Amino acid sequence: MHEILDAILSAQAGPADFAALPLPESYRAITVHKDETDMFAGMRTRDKDPRKSLHLDEVPVPELGPGEALVAVMASSVNYNSVWSAIFEPLPTFGFLERYGRRSELTKRHDLPYHVIGSDLAGVVLRTGPGVQAWKPGDEVVAHCLSVELESADGHDDTMMDPEQRIWGFETNFGGLAELALVKSNQLMPKPRHLTWEEAAAPGLVNSTAYRQLVSRNGAQLKQGDNVLIWGASGGLGSYATQLALAGGAFPVCVVSSPQKAEICRAMGAEAIIDRDAEGYRFWKDEQTQDPREWKRFGTRIRELTGGEDVDIVFEHPGRETFGASVFVARKGGTIVTCASTSGYTHEYDNRYLWMSLKKIVGSHFANYREAWEANRLVAKGRIHPTLSTVYPLAETGQAAHDVHANVHQGKVGVLCLAPEEGLGVRDEETRARHIDAINRFRPPAPAAPTKGTTS
Repeated sequence: MHEILDAILSAQAGPADFAALPLPESYRAITVHKDETDMFAGMRTRDKDPRKSLHLDEVPVPELGPGEALVAVMASSVNYNSVWSAIFEPLPTFGFLERYGRRSELTKRHDLPYHVIGSDLAGVVLRTGPGVQAWKPGDEVVAHCLSVELESADGHDDTMMDPEQRIWGFETNFGGLAELALVKSNQLMPKPRHLTWEEAAAPGLVNSTAYRQLVSRNGAQLKQGDNVLIWGASGGLGSYATQLALAGGAFPVCVVSSPQKAEICRAMGAEAIIDRDAEGYRFWKDEQTQDPREWKRFGTRIRELTGGEDVDIVFEHPGRETFGASVFVARKGGTIVTCASTSGYTHEYDNRYLWMSLKKIVGSHFANYREAWEANRLVAKGRIHPTLSTVYPLAETGQAAHDVHANVHQGKVGVLCLAPEEGLGVRDEETRARHIDAINRFRPPAPAAPTKGTTS
């Protein structure tokens, strides 16, 4: 592994050099274990601790198959699906691996007593399997997390409709929170040259998800002038939705939970911000009963910020806690577009406000290759920026996942895999200099240097 890292850090090695590097027999990876899936039995979701279930293991390098690539992972990041994997909710991921393993002799590789998790990476291609023409050893890449087989006609208009569609590193093995990762070649995209490894690893899953959900014809089809309600607007997913709305000429109404998160949204360029904790919104009276009066109060507040208009689009991902309010506040004919359900999967809403006002609920899940490519292209052009706030070493991935689970983070939480330190991998300093403030927007300010004459 040291030879691989040396070649990457040199920035001088070419395709032949990388192809000639010997592969190690094993690598370090973040895993969950099949024999521990009951470790949190009986506990409330909020009390389950990813630091107890995530392991740093040495695992064998997987066999490379047709149409695949083996990538040296310089950096990755934590998504909410990594939290789900770590707390074994809504169910352990080993069921996914078992079903995938039954598909063919090649997919049996994935059905193991451990699961290497992680659905983002930035790194360098080491090997490609038979049939791969577009990528070669030495290419600096990021990966999106859509894994498809495309043997059914259903997936050839929108690959998300492939019956064999899976999320890499969640429903497949050999994910990105590791020193090496196994991906299909049609998951690869060029690494934005002005970003560091850890910055480049941050947007993949969430930026692509937000792009499909908000911009694509498969989602809400955002247009100029739309009012867009964005839940968790400074978080991993919402921070990209906020940027996409602003870049597309829309008017985001950002919902956050603290003054610090409100400031992040203002720094991105948003003007309309609701601090739901400060304003005391409680959409549920108890576990079984929602409070329509709070929906109405929330809708009134939104209209105060939009000049009297209701929102055209609601960008939904909290799920149960907010969904009734989301359906209520969308304008007549508006769209509630939903992915994930971080507060619960059983959504309840008053259907009168949907059916009689001709509103639409659109389900959205990750993105197809084209949508992911377009989302990555916006990052490469400096139109959308990484929202990286904190970076941990691979050995502390459990703490990184704990931060996300407890919602004490802002933006994305990064993980250094092979990269020995932050700040490496920039190939275009000129573009970086133009966007450096935006790139660092989510990072905490550096401590002030001591003034002359002071002692510590």
